[in-house]
Formats: sequence, structure tokens, C-alpha cells
Amino acid sequence: MVVRIITFITSIVIVVAGYFIYASYLDRIFGSDGKIATPVSRLADGVDYVPLPEWKIFMIQLLNIAGLGPIFGALAGAMFGPVVFLWIVFGSLFIGGVHDYFSGMISLRHDGKSLTELIGLYLGSSWSKFTVVFITILMVLVGVVFVKGPAEIMAIMTGVDKSIWFYIIFAYYLVATLFPIDQIIGRIYPFFAVALIIMVVGLASYMFINWVPIAELTFDSMRNMHVDAANMPIFPVLFITIACGAVSGFHATQSPLMARCMLSETQGKRVFFGAMSAEAVIAIIWAAAGMCFFGDVASLNREMVAHGNNPVWLVNLICNTWLGKFGGALAILGVVACPVTTGDTAFRGARLILADALKYSQKPMKNRLIICVPIFFVSYVLAFVDFGVIWRYFAWFNQSLSVMMLWTASAYMIKNGKPHWFSTIPAILMTFICSVYILSAKNAFALKTELAYLIGLLFTALIVWSFFAMIKSSEKNSGPVPKISENMA
Repeated sequence: MVVRIITFITSIVIVVAGYFIYASYLDRIFGSDGKIATPVSRLADGVDYVPLPEWKIFMIQLLNIAGLGPIFGALAGAMFGPVVFLWIVFGSLFIGGVHDYFSGMISLRHDGKSLTELIGLYLGSSWSKFTVVFITILMVLVGVVFVKGPAEIMAIMTGVDKSIWFYIIFAYYLVATLFPIDQIIGRIYPFFAVALIIMVVGLASYMFINWVPIAELTFDSMRNMHVDAANMPIFPVLFITIACGAVSGFHATQSPLMARCMLSETQGKRVFFGAMSAEAVIAIIWAAAGMCFFGDVASLNREMVAHGNNPVWLVNLICNTWLGKFGGALAILGVVACPVTTGDTAFRGARLILADALKYSQKPMKNRLIICVPIFFVSYVLAFVDFGVIWRYFAWFNQSLSVMMLWTASAYMIKNGKPHWFSTIPAILMTFICSVYILSAKNAFALKTELAYLIGLLFTALIVWSFFAMIKSSEKNSGPVPKISENMA
């Protein structure tokens, strides 16, 4: 057997090295300062603003953002071949890491405000009003997706009907959304984190110990290997297929939750960029597992098509085959933990976004109930919509949100007289990707590829022009936006 693990190892090394080098650079130019008072030091309310130790914040952030994306998305991405490693590695380093770091750090500087509030501060109030609706829809879609996914996995594991697991998980989400963050989420996440780590380490160890032949990235293999390549072009479909693990707008809704619990700005690099890097490693491991489990990428495509492109089936098969019954059960628990611990904070994020928009205190339980009841009612109704339909729209909503966050980061840096191209270039790229995807998608505008590229390019150029025109007008009329937390240090 020819040993082929160079691309796999190199990918992990680049992600880890990128964290120590590039994240440190971002932290330096942002100017994180341990002397600046964090939101929880002034606004502690015992519900959402609760001080937590850094290790626990990191675990919560990782589990919040991981979801099914770096597992299911990575397996779907593996069908494209080893080119998937390029998107995970460089996407997570130069786009996802930047996105996650600034969504958390800017929130830290503004009293832990939700993403919609930050967008309003830096891109204008009209955008803020739009994103309240946009992001709330995204949060609900995430919650729905992450009820149905783990319910199906648990049904396979236990033999108990998935409808029962659906109601159990849904009930847990309601409790976790309503109760203070340290009482439910803060207590059970460490246990889930252990299961997640066992799963990742177990899979990686098996591949290393057995020297499995993982597809290498070469000039010959740097192509689209997807079984339906004609309808699934690498650009832009791969960039939408793998969101978590590379870049995901959903992460920007989660970072403010942790910004409300941090005791120092110096924790930001480790919590926000660090969790994104860890998620990228998870995605690399699962993509590699998918490409080598059946021997090669062609076999992966064939088996996935034969099983209805069902990643739940493949996750269960890989874990039980490589890790045995006991190890497989723990690994599957880790896979379940990812979406469950993302779903609960998705609903929590929706509650906080609406509360911030309405200026509605969340300290009294009755106020939390008033906001949560309609959210969960809509989610319950959507849960009976076809999973595939929900996932397709979630994917586009998700990446479009990353565009808004990246432009917000650029506006923040420009208005504070700091370098901005490290976020502006990714913002431009993601604007183009999302534009082309929605224009060419069969379930959307269904334009021919060439026309979608042209219109997408023109739309992106318009957005870039509008952004800089907005910045110029804003600076002329009002000057830089004040850094709230610094002023109150």
C-alpha cells in the first residue's frame, strides 16, 4: 500500500501554525488590551452576562460553532476530492479566523452587543433593521436543522424512534435558551467537549496508526471529482457546502455570547480564532476520513449516491468500523454533541438578538418567555419541512451573513484608523461567492454559469463602491464611532 498522508499532515500543520502567526498579527493590529474593562465587569446580570473561566469559554465557543458543519459539510466536500483541503485550510485561516476574531472582539468593545447592533453601528441603521429579521431567520433555521440531525443520529444509535429524540432535544433547547448560561450550558458543555475530543482524536489516531491512503493534492487531483461535477462546480458550490470548518456567518452570532462572559480582551485570540482553528482541524480529519474510508474519492461518491447522500449513515459506519462498538458510541456521542450544542445557542442567540433590538431586559424569566415562545413555535412548524430544503436555504443565509460581518470588521478598522484589507479582501471574495451561488442555484435564479459570474461580478463591484462611499460619507458627517468599552474602562 502506498502511504499517502502528506497533504493531510501539512493541512493540519498550516492551520496550527497559522493560529500562532496570523492570529497574533490580527490581535496586535486590533490592539487587544487586558486593561480595558470587559462587558461582564460592568453589566453582570446573572443570566447572559456571567463571568466564566477561559477554558470553559473556549469549550463553549468551539461547541457553539462546530455543529454538523465540520462533519457533514466536510464529508459532502470530500466528494469533490482533495481540493477540499485547500478551502478548509486557507478559508479558515484567512477568512474564517478573521471573521470569528473580529465578531468577538468588536462585540467586546461594545458591551457584548449582538451582531445586528454591531452592523447598525458600522454599516448603518437600515442594515441593522434588515439583519434583525435576516439573522433571526438564520438562527431559527440552525435550530431546526440541529434538532432533526442529532435526532436521526440518536435513533440509529439507540433504536428509539427519532420522533421521540426530536421532542427530547427540542425540550432541552427550550430549557437551555431560558436558563442562565452558567446553569445549563456552562455545566454540560465540558462533558460534550470530552466526547468531541475523543471522536476527533480517535479518528485521527486510526488513520495515522494504520497509515491509511488519504488522497493527495497534486496537479492531477486538483480538479472536481464530484460524481455530479456538471451541476456541482467547485466555485461556488464547494465554498457554500463547507461553511463551518472554513468560514460561517453563524459564528458571528455566537461570539457575542462569549464576549459577555470574558474577563479580559487578551483571551480573544485564544477563544475566537483558536476555536475556529480547532474546528478547521475537525473538518480536515473528517474530510480525510471520507476520502479514504472506501479506498478513494470515486468510491466515496458511489457509496454516498447509493445511500441518498446521507452523511448520518456514513458517520455511523466510519465510527463503528474504525473505533469499535464502545469507541464508536463515544464518537457518535461527540458527533451528536456538536449539533446539539450549536442548536441550543442558536435559539439563545435569537432570543438575545430580538431582545437587543427591542431593548427588552432579559433578566426576568417572563421576559425571556415572551420572546422564546414565538421563536419555538415557528421552529416547531419548520421542523416538518423537508430537511434538504431547510439545509439549502440555511447554507446560503449562513454564508451571506459572513459577508455582512466581514464588511462590518472592515468598517470598524477603517473608522479607527487601522489596516483593513485583511478583512476587506475576504469580504469582497465572499460577496462574489454568495452572489454567484444564488444566481446560478437551480432552486433560486438558475442562471447560466457565465451570466451568473458576470452579474455576480457587477454586483460585487457595486457593493465595494457603496461600502467605500458610505465610509467616506460617514467620516465626513460624524467621524469615528466611539469605542464604548474603552471609554468606560
